[in-house]
Amino acid sequence: MWVELICGLVLFCLLMLYLFDDGDHLDLDTSHSNALFAVANRLEQLYYGSKVYVGLQIPDADSGSRQNIDMVLVTKGEALVISVMNISGFVSIDKNGNWVCTAGLSNKTKCLPDPTVETKRLVPILEAYLEQRGVVLPEGYLSGKVICPNPNFSAVDSDVFPPEVITYDQWTQLKPEQRSMLSGWIKGAFRSAKKEMQESLNEKLCSTLSTAPMWDRLELKGNKYILGEFMEFKGKQDDLQALINIRRSKVSRLIVQKISMFGFARSTLQVLYSPHDYRNEGAASSEWKEAMVRSSTEVVFQPNNSTKVRKYKLSSVISMSLSA
Repeated sequence: MWVELICGLVLFCLLMLYLFDDGDHLDLDTSHSNALFAVANRLEQLYYGSKVYVGLQIPDADSGSRQNIDMVLVTKGEALVISVMNISGFVSIDKNGNWVCTAGLSNKTKCLPDPTVETKRLVPILEAYLEQRGVVLPEGYLSGKVICPNPNFSAVDSDVFPPEVITYDQWTQLKPEQRSMLSGWIKGAFRSAKKEMQESLNEKLCSTLSTAPMWDRLELKGNKYILGEFMEFKGKQDDLQALINIRRSKVSRLIVQKISMFGFARSTLQVLYSPHDYRNEGAASSEWKEAMVRSSTEVVFQPNNSTKVRKYKLSSVISMSLSA
């Protein structure tokens, strides 16, 4: 009898591991990405008519590699490279400019390099990329900021943080009419520039950034996001055949919908996907194609903050965007 009980317990544990394997790593995979999209959404609320581009991978000619940029904010009069420091604890700055973070009951400390240095380094890289694509920005138009959005972030002495840093307290106090923390370096020439020129520059900048290399992204149920690289689908052969056209070279976005018939949910999902020619939001429904697959079909995805490849069931996925 004990043998049967032990075998049953082992089988139950294996079943739970299979069913909930994604959840064990979900918080780790989504924490930073969720912070990025939360910051992006609030910035677009603070700046009417602005646009935020999240998870950019900008080619750098000098290093021959792609440089990760958390986000770029484009407003009517300026553009910002923004780094998001989603850290918690008591944060101070040492004599070398490093950030010293003390967190937890054990008072463990962690030393981080000054994030403003990295953010400033990314500004000319993005400027060079934009210039290669025909978008020449006026001097000073593009600058950098570091935002600390974690509610458990506590600055030991906020006065010692450089002006490029927006601490959590400052972040929560920002209002739509308070632009000074994110602005302040716009030259008088920009203010007097013709409105038509600014609109033209803004349009070119947004058009270029919208087609720049980005991380792939998964949107999961529960308002969770994961940035990384889509690898492949896993599942039954007929489901894989139905999804065979969803490739990076052909598809920019897919949306997963659950199907119900006569009020009863089926274990089948409708996957709508659009070609790269229709990357912008608002594409007509006739431009989307569909595939019917089982809800157990999995998306194999490599999060950008993890060394391990993860599998997420399509039943937990709301949408996926693929960068060209």
